[in-house]
Amino acid sequence: MVVAYHPSTATTPSPHVESNPYSVALAQYDRAVRYLNLKENTIEFLRYPHREFTVNFPVVRDNGKLEMFTGYRVHHSTVLGPSKGGIRYSLAVTLDEIRALAMWMTWKCALAGIPYGGAKGGVVVDPKSLSARELEALTRRYAAELIPLIGPNSDIPAPDMGTNAQVMAWIMDTYSMTVGYSVPAVVTGKPLNIGGSLGRSEATGRSVITCMIEALKRQNMNHPDDVSIAIQGFGNVGSNAAHYAHSLGYKVVAVSDVFGGVYNPHGLDVPALQRYTTETGSVVGFREADSITNDQLLTLSCDVLIPAAMEGQLTEENAPYIRAQIVVEGANGPTTPEADDILNDRGVLIVPDVLANAGGVVVSYFEWVQDLQAFFWDEEDIYKRLEKQMQHSYRATENTAEEHGVDMRTAAQMLAIRRVADAFETRGVYP
Repeated sequence: MVVAYHPSTATTPSPHVESNPYSVALAQYDRAVRYLNLKENTIEFLRYPHREFTVNFPVVRDNGKLEMFTGYRVHHSTVLGPSKGGIRYSLAVTLDEIRALAMWMTWKCALAGIPYGGAKGGVVVDPKSLSARELEALTRRYAAELIPLIGPNSDIPAPDMGTNAQVMAWIMDTYSMTVGYSVPAVVTGKPLNIGGSLGRSEATGRSVITCMIEALKRQNMNHPDDVSIAIQGFGNVGSNAAHYAHSLGYKVVAVSDVFGGVYNPHGLDVPALQRYTTETGSVVGFREADSITNDQLLTLSCDVLIPAAMEGQLTEENAPYIRAQIVVEGANGPTTPEADDILNDRGVLIVPDVLANAGGVVVSYFEWVQDLQAFFWDEEDIYKRLEKQMQHSYRATENTAEEHGVDMRTAAQMLAIRRVADAFETRGVYP
């Protein structure tokens, strides 16, 4: 059963509770709508998820013991089209986290100009604690529970933290077996041999660097070899951002993962570092680099800081010590509203997550379109389309920021919220 998120029963967390990502999402929303001449009914409508789904389901472990798991799927909006958003497997998954990520996906899709609303899903589990068989069983049972929600015209999941292309393949197959025919467009981020798209795994990292380049132009920093970059997180987003930046001649001086980080002020050999992490599972111990902690990485002397790990990394405690001139958010929600205020007051340019890391959903949209039309594009075409889309979104956000005298995050949310609000008011309220 799909349970609606009704205002009379909803708990709206205080925007001052930093540890709650939904509080941060609502605080950002409230800031942006102050600058928009929207109807009160519209403002109220957009604060709430359209629907929420919580399920407790069994998985039989390899030892024969049945274990119960909890999963979520939240649709924040379906005003502009089907809802779209990743599925994450993590012990840190909470309903408020999923609510926040779904809301951010709504703004991300609207800002990117693609016909989706925002969704997010997750299962409370450490995927590394499961065998391959257990992971498949968990995924297929969770997917089976989502059948009333997902579909190529209703809700299209994608990979996120703790999930990957294989997990998407299992979801696609489970859905297809249920309806009786193959439906590649039900998920994105799939393997290429069942309808995935070229360029999907690199897309988010590339979009982060494309936005970084646009931001550097604003600061008149046009020589790559003079620009130093520190990247927190070396998963899909961080590693691809580092690789793309390095290939363009930028100097990546520091990266980190959950175990720690490495730093070389003269620049890291990123391809060698990627090979090293493939072999060892971490950046820690990489040669010709000093060891640093994640906290130290955030406050290094560098031109660009890219937080590409978890939410809530830049806070009012460490924001005064950030030395980068530009922060480009590769992760979702890495900066709290309090940190936003401090960094903006200090003149640090923040390129927000809703803009910078939209490459993943943009190429997911490309994959969905290719699946629906059963006609696939080459990698060069995808990268050109992605770059053009990201440049257009960045410049529209920058123009809005300058026109209204606001920071880039507020400008991005203003643009996105306005697009969703206009569509809502045009469609009207049913019945």
